[in-house]
Amino acid sequence: MIAVISVYKVANFPDGGGHFWVYMQYVQGLRRLGCDVYWLEQFRPPDDPAAETRLLSTFFERLRQFGLEGKALLYARDRGRGAGPDAFRFVGGDWSDAERVLRQVDLLLNFHYAIDPRLLACARRTALVDIDPGLLQFWISTGQLNVPAHDCYLTTGETVGTPAARFSDCGLPWHRIRPPVCLDLWPFTYDPHAEAFTTVSSWSTTDWLKVTANGKTILRENTKRVAFLEFAELPRRTRQPLELALYTDDRDAADLTRLTRNGWRVRHSSEVAGSPDAYRSYIQRSRGEFSCAKASCMEFQNAWVSDRTLCYLASGKPVVVQDTGPSSYLVNGEGMFRFSSVDEAAAALDTITCDYERHCRAARDLAETHFDSKRVLEGVLNTTLMARETAS
Repeated sequence: MIAVISVYKVANFPDGGGHFWVYMQYVQGLRRLGCDVYWLEQFRPPDDPAAETRLLSTFFERLRQFGLEGKALLYARDRGRGAGPDAFRFVGGDWSDAERVLRQVDLLLNFHYAIDPRLLACARRTALVDIDPGLLQFWISTGQLNVPAHDCYLTTGETVGTPAARFSDCGLPWHRIRPPVCLDLWPFTYDPHAEAFTTVSSWSTTDWLKVTANGKTILRENTKRVAFLEFAELPRRTRQPLELALYTDDRDAADLTRLTRNGWRVRHSSEVAGSPDAYRSYIQRSRGEFSCAKASCMEFQNAWVSDRTLCYLASGKPVVVQDTGPSSYLVNGEGMFRFSSVDEAAAALDTITCDYERHCRAARDLAETHFDSKRVLEGVLNTTLMARETAS
């Protein structure tokens, strides 16, 4: 079976080691099920040719390391003289070469919500994969995003398309899946001497959420910055060292000063997690994860869990994460703790310290039981195949 993973903004973000892994979990899981997998992505060339060369060199080398040499379909909007507004070119090839591959594809899994419909039209079967549950439906229902038609609609949101959802299903038939982690690439790495609970995150990359309350519509900043600052005093409530690897810039200096004054260790994510290997190493050297969720997750109560958190769990690292709503499989108290207040977060950290090895093994068990990429993606293939048979 030939599959294509259509991703968003990886080649243009070489410092995003974790962002790369979001999609690589799907790629490697499908390969382990016997699929021949291609990588499809829109590239946005910088104005500086030397910078473009560096970006492409880094990108293709990383794909090679993961067994995808010669499997990239990287395209860009054509800005050449005489090119129309909808023209695009493929890096290292042309449209006919890419079309020849796409026409053979059995399934295109699309994570690029605003993908060009001409690319979808080439594949025999297409499935949209929603990794922003609640937020994606919000964007669609408010007209902020126009998603082209797909044959199948998959979501990692536990409540999407159910009566429990706090948001529209947009009239689409959603199939719920769990986010995957490739267990053999994230082995159990128990280390009783690991010191800090960590996380890796962007800081102030902003999107805005329109929320209606008491008949009034307000805009809320939907960033990790807002989420973490609500828990800025947590290091004062626990002896457990806490470290944040954040993607920041000079505008964030005041926030970082506030964090460090409260006892947080702060590092720039590009220094410790700026490549796929560095990201994995950073997580596996950690004692566990502490992380907060964006306002959208709290507003929508979508039982969201981060792909990053799954990497911690698979590595045998207990996680303390913000409670994003009732869940049938996200546990609270064995390997994973879900908090709603500073006091709950501090208590969870102390509980883990008292029986660290047990919680490490429970963390790995959670990943194996609920998020094994082979099992998750076997379900994806079965779901999309059933949708194809129903349609025919």
